[in-house]
Amino acid sequence: MLDTKKPWSLSEFKLFESLPKEDLEQVDQMAPSTNIIPIPKGTLIQTPEVNSNGLSIVIEGKLRLYKTNADGKQYTVGILGPGNMYGESTSFSFGTNGNYIETMEDTIICSVIQEKFDQFLSLRPELALKLLEELSNRLRDRDEVLERLALSDLRGKVLFFLTKLSKKFGVEENGYQRIEMSLTHQELANMIGATRESVSLILQELSNEGIIITSRKSIMVQLEMAKERLEIT
Repeated sequence: MLDTKKPWSLSEFKLFESLPKEDLEQVDQMAPSTNIIPIPKGTLIQTPEVNSNGLSIVIEGKLRLYKTNADGKQYTVGILGPGNMYGESTSFSFGTNGNYIETMEDTIICSVIQEKFDQFLSLRPELALKLLEELSNRLRDRDEVLERLALSDLRGKVLFFLTKLSKKFGVEENGYQRIEMSLTHQELANMIGATRESVSLILQELSNEGIIITSRKSIMVQLEMAKERLEIT
């Protein structure tokens, strides 16, 4: 169970680390404790038809951004973790509207007071540049994901997402990267628009080759081997 009363501050996140102390104090005022919202795993917090108003930041947990094709199959376009922002304000958009957004685990988000953020950003071009850099990185990641989903076979898609998740959320353990999130075969299948049965077969192949180690809801990835196989696919 997530603790919404645990002390934290918006200024602790990497996005704001280069700001002077007096600015960091103002940053924390843009996200008061009354704006903290705990959300259970599996909750759909946005649809393409009903977008999130204002800006929010992930405090704990993970969010999955995805779209659906004409057949109703899901495909993931991004995953947000602690410190990532989403939504849009009058002065800035993170390009997340138009997607489904779902919690991948129990998550805490905090909504930012939009008027204060817009005013703060207008006077600090260095922060605006950092936000643009983050947005550019996200768009680059999204394009890479879409390209892999369009051009790779199922094995390549599975390898790509396991590699991406292990880079972003992996913790080193005995030469492997343990992905720090509960991840079932069905959840991985949903990420790439495949069936659970077909993904399970690929995971078994990768396990037999020593590229991954799986348990009930956990996956460990031998990152170098995964990268090598990914280049071949």
